[in-house]
Amino acid sequence: MMTMRHRNLRRMALGAALGLAAALAGQACMAQAYPSKPIKMVIPYTPGGSIDTVGRLVAEQLQKQLGQPIVIENHAGASGLIGSAAVQRSKADGYTLLFNASSQVYMPLVVSKPTYDAEKDFTPVAQIGYVPLVVAVNNDVPAKTLGELAQLAKTSPGKYTWATSGLGTTSHLSEEMINRALKLDMEIVAYKGAVPQLTDVVGGHVSAAISPMPGVHPFVAGGRLRAIAVTSKKRVAQMPDVPTVAESGVPDFEVLSWYGIWGPAGMPADVVATLNREVARAVGTAGLKARFNDLSFVPTQSSPEEFRAMIRQDIVSIGKAVKEANIKISF
Repeated sequence: MMTMRHRNLRRMALGAALGLAAALAGQACMAQAYPSKPIKMVIPYTPGGSIDTVGRLVAEQLQKQLGQPIVIENHAGASGLIGSAAVQRSKADGYTLLFNASSQVYMPLVVSKPTYDAEKDFTPVAQIGYVPLVVAVNNDVPAKTLGELAQLAKTSPGKYTWATSGLGTTSHLSEEMINRALKLDMEIVAYKGAVPQLTDVVGGHVSAAISPMPGVHPFVAGGRLRAIAVTSKKRVAQMPDVPTVAESGVPDFEVLSWYGIWGPAGMPADVVATLNREVARAVGTAGLKARFNDLSFVPTQSSPEEFRAMIRQDIVSIGKAVKEANIKISF
């Protein structure tokens, strides 16, 4: 015969079991519901540059697939460090993401006092793809090749200068590496993004720049800048007559700017998996492929683990180049 005490204990156990089941079900619903509100995507540079252009294309396609708005926020400054820091401090729930280039990984290698660890402080979500950079000069610079620019710089020390989209960026590292390889003493002038960088080269305030293809190509096609080399191993289809840097006196030279999406450290694995799957789907759409082709942007598809491994590999290889060139910057 069941006593009152036994009946109460049974009710309590049943209530606890039901409560646990409800909590687990609620958690499952929350996981399945992502995304259930707008997503913020931080681009740590000024609007209109290569990173911003590609980031907005990806965000536009992703919001169609996810059914939620993706709000772009440009947080420019300190070569991307300000925007990266904003994401690093955000809640790791998948609703604040960072769209950045390879400089996200390179910055801690070149700054005298790193503000974050590229591997520990962020969650790699997906690599988007990569793009070559273009060595371009102002139309008044009498150089048709990289070799001719090098000769001019050696003949007239201090006259010819580089513009970079930001210290520690792929643009900056490329200029430093070419300076070192060709024994040039061209000063590097830093800007807060590719748009002001290229605008000042067009205006003749700076002689030359190395900048990602998507931002440079419209200036070259419009006759406002002259392309004299590309940083990829092979020539690019949009500029078949422009030689590579390797063909221009720097053997084996190759520097590419790759783009990716990160979140704060500790993002839930299921959210990362959802985003990675949708990014792969987005970059594979015919519409985005066509836009990327116009920009000479090569889309890629990789798992979060593959993206993390590539980041580790770049830290080793670029870290070696930075050390050899003794590149250190302060803000």
